[in-house]
Amino acid sequence: MNAQHSLAQHPLAQHPLALYIHWPFCVSKCPYCDFNSHVREGVDQARWRDALLADLRHEAAVLPGRRLGSIFFGGGTPSLMPPETVAALLDAAERAWGFTDDIEITLEANPSSVEAARFADIAAAGVNRVSLGLQALDDPALAFLGRAHDVREGLGALDIAQREFARVSFDLIYARPGQSLAAWEAELARALGFGTEHLSLYQLTIEPGTRFATLAAKGELTIPDGDAAAELFETTQAMTRAAGLPRYEVSNHARPGAESRHNLTYWRYRDYAGIGPGAHGRRGGYATVRHKKPENWLGAIDRNAHGMQSEDPLDLRDRASETLVMGLRMREGITVDPAWVDMAAVDRLVGHGLLTRDGNHIATTEAGILLLDSILPAIAKA
Repeated sequence: MNAQHSLAQHPLAQHPLALYIHWPFCVSKCPYCDFNSHVREGVDQARWRDALLADLRHEAAVLPGRRLGSIFFGGGTPSLMPPETVAALLDAAERAWGFTDDIEITLEANPSSVEAARFADIAAAGVNRVSLGLQALDDPALAFLGRAHDVREGLGALDIAQREFARVSFDLIYARPGQSLAAWEAELARALGFGTEHLSLYQLTIEPGTRFATLAAKGELTIPDGDAAAELFETTQAMTRAAGLPRYEVSNHARPGAESRHNLTYWRYRDYAGIGPGAHGRRGGYATVRHKKPENWLGAIDRNAHGMQSEDPLDLRDRASETLVMGLRMREGITVDPAWVDMAAVDRLVGHGLLTRDGNHIATTEAGILLLDSILPAIAKA
């Protein structure tokens, strides 16, 4: 059986495929960010468009007979992509795979006025959902987070996004140093008042290799401790539920039916292809990783007509472990295989109010989601 046939016939092929496209460039590097983002003085746009199209053609060749249910442009800052590049990639993806009737096409965007001016052209290219990186509704906080926009500019971009796109989400970062519960309540109440269908609300974490990590190591940066962070989280859940945007994943909140279908593909452990520098994929029982550094990825495209660094089969234990890790992030939970999950341990955690169980279906409770990192190793069979 050849590789193309085996991938097409994989059991998950019954679900629509998701496609992730990574644009690695940013105007500047935020001090909290550990994503694969890079600052370059100049970008050869024609070369990058051709390279991304080549990477896409490779994935289409190994995944025939599928239809795309979602596409996600992530980064980096994909709103820096020329709209004609976005259009070219969407056209190539539709010709290669075909789209479901209700395909979700998301692009991450920074709320600068320069990028907001492109929103109409990006929407015309076929993007129907935008995820806007507001990050805070407080000017000193935005400066602390290294953001190039202020609140006025950010809200101007949000207004344009709500006019140009059918679906809009935006991000906020909370549990910032010195942020009080009352200040976060006021900021979140303001955010909920803008009427978007989806919010991504992330607690600030100190990621290795970031400028914030360096400051924390010197004792110059301290974020709220566990109890304070838990109180902020619990308040967030109560306020978003009351506003009709309950949590459906650890940090993601949506009106019922407005969940990110692309991200649900990840969390439900279904097939997705990833192209562009550093992009990961899971398709046909294989884990794929692209070269991370932009120049190395371009070199691989020139040599091989794809940017792949590794493509490794996942055994049943790997898949079971990843399914558990992703599935328990969701409010809906997951149906598990007792061959890989210690159901006695599950029952003990049910007794502590951290999990719920219905047969082989388990889910984390509101108390349990705060302890997810401890729950996973406790229930996974060695």
